[in-house]
Amino acid sequence: MAELEENGQNQEVQSEIKEEQKVQPAAEKVATESADDNFDWDSFEADDMSLEGAKKEDLEKLYDETLSTISEKEVIDGTVIAMNKREVVINIGFKSDGIVSRNEFRYNPDLKVGDQVEVYVESQEDKKGQLVLSHKKARALRSWDRVNEALEKDEVIKGYIKCRTKGGMIVDVFGIEAFLPGSQIDVKPIRDYDVFVGKTMEFKVVKINPEFKNVVVSHKALIEAELEQQKKEIISKLEKGQVLEGTVKNITSYGVFIDLGGVDGLIHITDLSWGRVSHPEEIVQLDQKLNVVILDFDDEKKRIALGLKQLTSHPWDSLNQELKVGDIVKGKVVVMADYGAFVEIAPGVEGLIHVSEMSWSQHLRSAQDFLKVGDEVEATVLTLDRDERKMSLGIKQLKPDPWDNIEEKYPMGSKHSAKVRNFTNFGVFVEIEEGIDGLIHISDLSWTKKVKHPAEFTAIGEEIEVVVLEIDKENRRLSLGHKQLEENPWDVFETIFTVDSIHEGTIVDIFDKGAVIALPYGVEGFATPRHLVKEDGSQAKAEEKLQFKVIEFNKGAKRIILSHSRIFEDEKRSEEQTAKKEQVKAAETTKKNVKKLKDNLEKTTLGDISELAALKDQMEADEKKPRE
Repeated sequence: MAELEENGQNQEVQSEIKEEQKVQPAAEKVATESADDNFDWDSFEADDMSLEGAKKEDLEKLYDETLSTISEKEVIDGTVIAMNKREVVINIGFKSDGIVSRNEFRYNPDLKVGDQVEVYVESQEDKKGQLVLSHKKARALRSWDRVNEALEKDEVIKGYIKCRTKGGMIVDVFGIEAFLPGSQIDVKPIRDYDVFVGKTMEFKVVKINPEFKNVVVSHKALIEAELEQQKKEIISKLEKGQVLEGTVKNITSYGVFIDLGGVDGLIHITDLSWGRVSHPEEIVQLDQKLNVVILDFDDEKKRIALGLKQLTSHPWDSLNQELKVGDIVKGKVVVMADYGAFVEIAPGVEGLIHVSEMSWSQHLRSAQDFLKVGDEVEATVLTLDRDERKMSLGIKQLKPDPWDNIEEKYPMGSKHSAKVRNFTNFGVFVEIEEGIDGLIHISDLSWTKKVKHPAEFTAIGEEIEVVVLEIDKENRRLSLGHKQLEENPWDVFETIFTVDSIHEGTIVDIFDKGAVIALPYGVEGFATPRHLVKEDGSQAKAEEKLQFKVIEFNKGAKRIILSHSRIFEDEKRSEEQTAKKEQVKAAETTKKNVKKLKDNLEKTTLGDISELAALKDQMEADEKKPRE
């Protein structure tokens, strides 16, 4: 079917051409008739038409010159001799003409009869005797040579934009699909790429990658040279402070690009308005015409800095002259930072509320704890510098200072409930109310417990009862205590844990220097390793309950020194001392009896022998008693 359609199309084109050839000029017809009249028909009939050798050779040479010698699979040049909406008839000097589809010339909408085109000879004759040509293949074979030549000679070439792709367009150049980046279509940003699809435009080849067969073309390069000259002329006439009219060309997050008629300038976001601008779209729109002032320009880099806000007076210049320190103003929070909030009290006039001026509280907090962007606030003017255009504000000043009547509200010795805010190694910072902070020293947390760190005793955010111990109004400090809520138990402990008194205790912690002993009434004592040796010679262990003797009690230092070993050591020592005393006593008694005996011997008679025997028995009995 395809062959039938192709043959039908070829016949249709040929018929169109034959119709054009039917009409012959009258003069040509007359000339033909004259030629027939002069023809030697007799010689022709007699077969006597032989020519002389030289004349015949000339005729053959002339005939050969009218035909071209072509080969298949060859690229040659041809001439367009006829065309319609579907086909183009091309003469390559062969015995027959070739027909090429019009689609192969869509990149060249200006194609006309008489144009020279290149074609690829696929076949000298098909089944119908028709010459088969291809313009597309011819372009493809010669395309890389032409593309490289165009790059070397910086030539301007034509290309057909086939379709869109990511980041740009696909362009048919000499039959090669080249890439046209979106940034290289025009000097102006392109908002709608689809309008270029199907167009034939002029380009320059800017890059070729032979390895990957990639070609990059640019249309922007054609117009940049012309624009560069325009830029030079415009920049040469620029002056700082000059006011020009421009058109908004592009809007970015950091500023606005303005077309000044061939050269671009930038209005930075900070130069759009005296007030705060979150995004330039709040002030301008695309294609908007507006007046701008030239702030600065660079001849070499072709950079032009423009300003819009400079066309109006600074808001600080029109600020109420009667405004002074101490006045109350109203404004809107426009910017938040950890250290404070910027409040706009008039367009372009801002004041800073530092975080320290947001609350009477002394502990560190973030400004976001008090305010947020968009809040309407009242504030007191703390400082005002019109020359530097700076202003500081405060909102805590609208509330009474709690330290003004601190002695009346929190007298010394008064009891209060406070909230734990922070820990340090030496104590706990608490807040009784907003703006009233105090410190509980670690030594004032408990009468009986040895607190190493406040975290052992309480937690941040918890409520704790306190007693005011000292007030430093000048430095805004309170010294607080917790243990003072109860009477000092050491006054009682002094009467219970007397030296040499014995109490049951539990070893709660053992370390190199000794052990902590939990005693009755919630008090703790300390024993060195030497005093933890038991009677059998073993060392006492943790969680073990033993009897301990108080060997030292220090009320001021809240220290109780204990000993387990001292109990059996003292008992042994006491027994030894008792035995020694008995021996001494017995020795003295014996000495006295011996003396008495001597005295009696001097007076002894035969009649006293019985009495002497009785005395001896008494002495022996006295000696036996200490031994028992």
